[in-house]
Amino acid sequence: MRRVLTKIPGLLCLPAAFTMFSCAPSNEPPRPLPKAERVMYQWYDDGGPGEVTVTINLSEQKAFVRRAGREVGWTYVATGKEGHGTPGGTYRITEKIVDKYSNRYGWIEDEFGNVVNGDAKPSTRKGPGEKYVPAPMPYWMRLTSYGIGMHGGLIPQPGEPASHGCIRLPHEFVPILFDNVRVGTPVRIVY
Repeated sequence: MRRVLTKIPGLLCLPAAFTMFSCAPSNEPPRPLPKAERVMYQWYDDGGPGEVTVTINLSEQKAFVRRAGREVGWTYVATGKEGHGTPGGTYRITEKIVDKYSNRYGWIEDEFGNVVNGDAKPSTRKGPGEKYVPAPMPYWMRLTSYGIGMHGGLIPQPGEPASHGCIRLPHEFVPILFDNVRVGTPVRIVY
């Protein structure tokens, strides 16, 4: 009997000890749950045969990429905001440049690198110590002779226009598209 009594208290202590360690108050503050991130693009190309085509839907602010008629990816885009609309139509990529800068738009920085005017042109008046910085357009894919193209850029509100007429693509997505298109790739811009 003695043996049974010594085992029972030991068995009862084990769950109590486990509970103390697992449920004891912690000095660490509770960690906030991570915010859900919006999926900005998907790429599921099998690299199979066929030419790539791109369709940009201005109403949805999305681009859809197809290879030989089968969808291989999509992405949010930011096209021309009011007063700088992106023209609808059928185009072909006429130029590809990895590292391009705008000759029309940029911003003004002070001598410390702070942006003092985020929507400037080369002709915008600058104060003492300020300089004009042309906007980067990485992975440039020209569509028109008058400066409309696709390139990497900010998409501040997915689903909303935000550019001066170009089609901005997410920075992570644009090199993928750039590597899968060629000069001559058809691009349709629709409503």
